[in-house]
Amino acid sequence: METLQQKIALSLIPGIGPRLVRRLVAYTGGVEAIFDGKKPVLEKIPGIGSGKAAGFNTSKLLKDAEKEIDIISKKGIKALFYLDKEYPARLRECEDAPTILYVDGEVDFNVAKTISIVGTRKATDYGKERTEEIVNYLAGQHPDILVISGLAYGIDIAAHKAALQANLKTVAALGHGLQLVYPSVHRKYAARIREQGALISEFPYNQAPDPGNFVSRNRIIAGLADAVVVTESGERGGALITADLAMSYNRDVFAIPGKSSDTYSKGCNKLIKFNKAALAESGADIDFAMGWKLETKNNSSVQKALFVELTPEEEQIMQLFSESDELAIDEISVSLSRPVARISATMLNLEFNGLVRSLPGKYFKKL
Repeated sequence: METLQQKIALSLIPGIGPRLVRRLVAYTGGVEAIFDGKKPVLEKIPGIGSGKAAGFNTSKLLKDAEKEIDIISKKGIKALFYLDKEYPARLRECEDAPTILYVDGEVDFNVAKTISIVGTRKATDYGKERTEEIVNYLAGQHPDILVISGLAYGIDIAAHKAALQANLKTVAALGHGLQLVYPSVHRKYAARIREQGALISEFPYNQAPDPGNFVSRNRIIAGLADAVVVTESGERGGALITADLAMSYNRDVFAIPGKSSDTYSKGCNKLIKFNKAALAESGADIDFAMGWKLETKNNSSVQKALFVELTPEEEQIMQLFSESDELAIDEISVSLSRPVARISATMLNLEFNGLVRSLPGKYFKKL
């Protein structure tokens, strides 16, 4: 029977990250089998080889894992293995999801709606206001929504503070072990997050902050969410990395536009310009684009939308959706031999009638 000690030991193997851990488990048939196996067997697994197998010091790994268990058990911290039932289902979908996720707090990661909000550490009043507006709006519409960010200066802490103020559950993904809070000035907010959500990390308890760790934790912020919102960002930075990761995980990405001359709106404008994010001016825009707003309507209003009288062109478009739930506007334009501008107007009308929903990248989904 596999043990927590073995699971944590897997996450500590030098040179073997989450992807290779999954391959090890798949090839050997389970965690226990890895520790029962011989190095010559491990060497034959694609991506492992003799070099990585040499670092598989079973005795040391298990001893280090035992020390980790001793620490977290005293601190009341949970260690979730990626195959555990309690592990966040959305994050598990990502092939590079952490092997072990350490959780300090109590939160249901698998609630119906989750959103990650990220941005520059040098947030302006505009960025903070937009962040607060989004959180407050979503809190009013969806009081069970989970807000995720990274506890950093600027937009991250603004998102956490707004969530705490709105009495929402919030999760902070850290780029170091759970022994400390970085930056230390956010210690009081971290304490509240523990009570109203959780602090999480893939790193052992005593792992110190390191620049590379913060880039790594961005994939957790992206993977936990249904949608990632960038409220303010320069042309480069962690928020844009998180947006790219979210796209790779097939998550919805939104960006708040700003003046072209504003330094910390350039990143958001760039995401929108290159179709990496949908433009969102408010929480209501995000709510509508995600289809969450439609879920709050009563059945009678939905039924009414289903029986609206369609034009011949609208009927043709809806017929196309009978073959695929999602279509690009270019596909619809080619299929009907109509210009994109005309199709755009028709799609807007169908969206108003609650029959389709717009998605990032000029795609539409049948409702």
